[in-house]
Amino acid sequence: MIQINSDEYFMKKAICEAKKSALEGEVPIGTVIVLNNEIISTGRNKREKSKNALHHAEIEAIYKACKTLNRWRLIGCSLYVTLEPCPMCTGAIINSRIQRVIYGADDPKAGSCSSVINLFSLPYNHKPDITSNILKEECSDILSSFFKKLRKK
Repeated sequence: MIQINSDEYFMKKAICEAKKSALEGEVPIGTVIVLNNEIISTGRNKREKSKNALHHAEIEAIYKACKTLNRWRLIGCSLYVTLEPCPMCTGAIINSRIQRVIYGADDPKAGSCSSVINLFSLPYNHKPDITSNILKEECSDILSSFFKKLRKK
């Protein structure tokens, strides 16, 4: 039996979600949530389609994970996302008690794990472990390509 235990493996799954998002005309950000080396939910940006500022990839994945597990505490779960989470998503991560956050590209404009601020360093009741820069170039390239195409239009 092969045990899947690779941050790169799960980040590639998040990248697949980001690519789906791009095909839908959304900013290409993808998320997967993993528990016991199994993907329990996925999410991708849907703000444009839904016309709703809350429809970030992380929020969608957290919502689905809560439904799948039938609980709001996502203790033991890892969240893989292609772009460093924003303040809203960081708050949702704290509130859902996600154990670990793994992200690809830094977000110098809204990143709340290190780039603009590290909300996880503040005295909240939960502090997930953070791993950054997993497949950073690939995650960054997806975003750069998307915005380059958008500017050409």
